Amino acid sequence: MRRALTLALALFGLPASALALEPFTAQYTADWQQVPVSGSAERQLEQAADGSWKLLFKASMLVAGISEESRFNHVGQRFVPLSYRFERSGLGKSKSIAHDFDWQNKLITGHDRDHPVKLVLKSGLLDKSTYQLALQEDVAAGKQSMSYQVLDGDEIETYDFRVLGEETVPTEAGQIDAIKVERVRDPTKSNRQTVLWFAKDWGHLLVRLHQVEKDGKEYRIMLKQGAVDGRAVQGK
Repeated sequence: MRRALTLALALFGLPASALALEPFTAQYTADWQQVPVSGSAERQLEQAADGSWKLLFKASMLVAGISEESRFNHVGQRFVPLSYRFERSGLGKSKSIAHDFDWQNKLITGHDRDHPVKLVLKSGLLDKSTYQLALQEDVAAGKQSMSYQVLDGDEIETYDFRVLGEETVPTEAGQIDAIKVERVRDPTKSNRQTVLWFAKDWGHLLVRLHQVEKDGKEYRIMLKQGAVDGRAVQGK
């Protein structure tokens, strides 16, 4: 359950077009099979005065809270992470992650829970927020399959995705035309499933997420309302 919530919340609200990032805000409802009360979350992308970007996320439900913040630069079509922070309370043990990216010295420092993190920083590496934005841009650019090197805790992992097609998604903001994407996993190692829907006409904002865990438990996340570059999201 802790793992399911963490991944679901980590995948909320992705902004941007293939050519330029656009600031956004998005609110979501979330339904878990094991929890009788729906949760809520908010995600926001904003640009700082120095030109860097900040992706903020906060979520709460009956027994848990999560906050996540990523700072990064966007150079051309490249995402360059600067720092990543993650905090979780409830759902058993609390969790804290901090990563700092020193591109001059090619070094990552920080901690994952009580474990220190010190790794060589290689070009193209993304944190657990910036990979979402890279996925967003690649979907907007029309790519059909994507792969990213992501710093996940104290390890570097490969995240693979593929486009499944197009669907119209019913949300509280109306019927929204979306691109359907799934995370690709080795079926001999994991039977977990993650499917995401990105709004075609609204900066490819994430409008829906559906996950099935290895024990068969399911949860769904749906857009409640949002705005992309100051324009309120409105479906058909």
